[in-house]
Amino acid sequence: MKRLLNLVGSRNVRDEGTEQGDLLDRIAGFLRFHELETTRANLVRAHAALSGEDLHLARKIDEREREGLGITQLWLDSLVGRDEEAPADTSEFDLLRSNLDHSIESFSRTARTARSAATDYKIALSEHARTIDSTDTTGQLLASLADLTKALLERTRQAESEMKRSEREAATLRANLEKAQRAADLDHLTGLPNRRAFEGLLEHHYREARSQVEPLCVAFCDIDHFKPVNDTHGHETGDRVIQMIAQTLAQASNDNCHVARQGGDEFVLLFRGLTLAEAHAKLERVRERLADRSFVNRATDKPIGAITFSGGLADVFAYPDQRAALRAADEALYRAKGEGRNRVELAGPTA
Repeated sequence: MKRLLNLVGSRNVRDEGTEQGDLLDRIAGFLRFHELETTRANLVRAHAALSGEDLHLARKIDEREREGLGITQLWLDSLVGRDEEAPADTSEFDLLRSNLDHSIESFSRTARTARSAATDYKIALSEHARTIDSTDTTGQLLASLADLTKALLERTRQAESEMKRSEREAATLRANLEKAQRAADLDHLTGLPNRRAFEGLLEHHYREARSQVEPLCVAFCDIDHFKPVNDTHGHETGDRVIQMIAQTLAQASNDNCHVARQGGDEFVLLFRGLTLAEAHAKLERVRERLADRSFVNRATDKPIGAITFSGGLADVFAYPDQRAALRAADEALYRAKGEGRNRVELAGPTA
């Protein structure tokens, strides 16, 4: 990522003192340098990579440049399409919420109708009670009262039927909304939470760990030499490798340890209640177990060999905020890659 920023002649994006104007200049410089059109999609991608918001995208761009290849529009479009989760279909959420609101309003309207019918009956009954002592038309009064009661019973039955229907519709809509929400937070290849879900987990545990004075660590893990596996054995085998790594990392998860797929062949982990040394030891045990195994392409019986990953680990509270800690873990992952791979590096202290 540093090389990416140097190529556009800018200061390091990790500098917390970087001003908004400098970031805009770097975005413009990046687009000009690679001769990319100033479209909304390209501006969003450039901002995500240069601001550190999308470390996975920044790393992919940097790897492309290290290989001496240009950042073309075709490559950028294919990378985003392949590596990133499709954004949640907000129109589906909006429709479900709208239907749920409509169902609740219908339920409330029916309840108001039932209350109004009961009030009308009470008023009419009071009127009849006042006239019962001043008239001799008792039979006529009783007949009128009977008609009123029948009308109220009919309106009550209708209201009960409508309320039950509204309750069923609301329950179905709530279940569909919850299902859609879970799907939006899920990486469908691995079954792990996706980056969107992880951001929510990080925010939640950051607040709780800080208030309860508990340690909190974050790690990035990236599969070593994944591209040759993909190129040699095909994308289906590559997907199975990603699934296998996901299952291996998930063995370390519990209520306070969360694993998510960041995108492509990269994963992100959150360790709450573990010090940096304890989180490092836990992640190292997972790495060592994986490195001891040898894999075979089950579709062709050709050996794949060892599948390993590199990692970078940071103490979240050693940095000004969560974003800075993520950048530190990303830098530590870069060092692990540069120093031979199949290792977990610790982030250094803040500057």
